[in-house]
Amino acid sequence: MKRTLLYLILFVFLGVFPISCNSPLNVKIIKLGHGLGVTHPVHEAMLFLAKKVEEKSNGDMIVKVYPNQQLGSERELVELLQIGSLGMTKVSSAALEGFAPTMQVFGMPYLFRDDEHQKKVLQGEIGKKLLMDPQKYLLRGLCYYDSGKRSFYTKDKPVETPADLEGLKIRVMESNTASNMVKSLGGSPTPVSYGELYTALQQGIVDGAENNAPSLYTSKHYEVCKFYSIDEHTALPDVMIVSTKVWESLSEQEQQWLQEAADESATYEYKIWAESTAESLRELEKAGVTISYPDKEPFREAVESMYTDLKTQQPEIYKIVEEIRAVK
Repeated sequence: MKRTLLYLILFVFLGVFPISCNSPLNVKIIKLGHGLGVTHPVHEAMLFLAKKVEEKSNGDMIVKVYPNQQLGSERELVELLQIGSLGMTKVSSAALEGFAPTMQVFGMPYLFRDDEHQKKVLQGEIGKKLLMDPQKYLLRGLCYYDSGKRSFYTKDKPVETPADLEGLKIRVMESNTASNMVKSLGGSPTPVSYGELYTALQQGIVDGAENNAPSLYTSKHYEVCKFYSIDEHTALPDVMIVSTKVWESLSEQEQQWLQEAADESATYEYKIWAESTAESLRELEKAGVTISYPDKEPFREAVESMYTDLKTQQPEIYKIVEEIRAVK
């Protein structure tokens, strides 16, 4: 919270407000901060969103995108949205679970049967309801972005079975669900900010991490980690969120522009994500990364206890799991 206060002070002194109007044209500007690099496909989708907002409003409303943690880490950005000091951010559903508990359902390993199942859930009633749940915590979901499937990448050896994770410090996001998953598989979860991960890998603070192929490639973590084991343990969507304070300050027309632009950017992002994943895997191989496809069954069996614990300890979340599994 102290760090958030420092960022708020910085915002005030630098004039970085969530919404501003530039006289005499009275252009409304919304600031969107995120932690990804400029070559990441999700960043491209956010630029597409900004372009659509400007087109739809004839320049009366502009979304300015600040990548690379310029305005703070993922958690800090969400906190700034809650207090109304930032307009929008893209956040992983894993990191969002610390603010909106129902989001943790997406972090459950091997939750979705396949890509089609996940898409039906996200675009259906379950997905829409979960997207609105953060409103209780001053965060309004606008859309989901595809973030692929997460797998392990390591420095010294591939992860072919859960036993290979024993003794390894694996970077995770600030997510209890992600930490529990790595523990269930035998590893030691170590939370590290995405922007600090390259250095943490270099210095041996962590032995590996878990993420999708485009993130492994665009972050250049492959320069340190030469093994990518595609076990696809989770399929966490990214979530575009807006501060409810900012959302409520917009007119109905402005809200419509922003929501339509977000929806169109999601369609665009799904397309470029598939292209980026294929390209990233090709480039990783060229860079000398050993890519393997371990048998997923031992991994599924190792994390099954998470579902047993969820049913006992958080029956309301487990009910959502059952609803997701029932989607055909």
